[in-house]
Amino acid sequence: MKTFKLKSLEIIDDKDDNIIQHEITLIDGLIINREDDYNRWVIEAFMSHDNLEYFQRLRSQKEEVMVQVTISKESNPPATFLTSIIGINEIGAHMNVLFMGTIVDQQKGIIKDMLRHLIDQGYQGESLLEKFKELI
Repeated sequence: MKTFKLKSLEIIDDKDDNIIQHEITLIDGLIINREDDYNRWVIEAFMSHDNLEYFQRLRSQKEEVMVQVTISKESNPPATFLTSIIGINEIGAHMNVLFMGTIVDQQKGIIKDMLRHLIDQGYQGESLLEKFKELI
């Protein structure tokens, strides 16, 4: 296993036909490459207790949560993971959220999902291209 410092965390959500990124303010965090047969990673995000209701609601509404994280240095490009929330723990005035998931090919995965979503909305041809550029 390899452990890295978690520098940033964003929850990527699809709401009302829009892709929304919720930036979570971290106090601290770790990301662990389990190096198992399933290529799973564990993400621990330590944050203010103010986020408790948001993450409880997210856990109850979604089986899979897409997150984007920055690892080790803020200047590193973000990595995207498809995760499940496996734990929410209250720790005094703070809390932590534990995610387990797999890394996705950021460029291909996000672009593919975004294009699929736009096509499902009925965009095609030039209007598809224009809407895609708008979202990028």
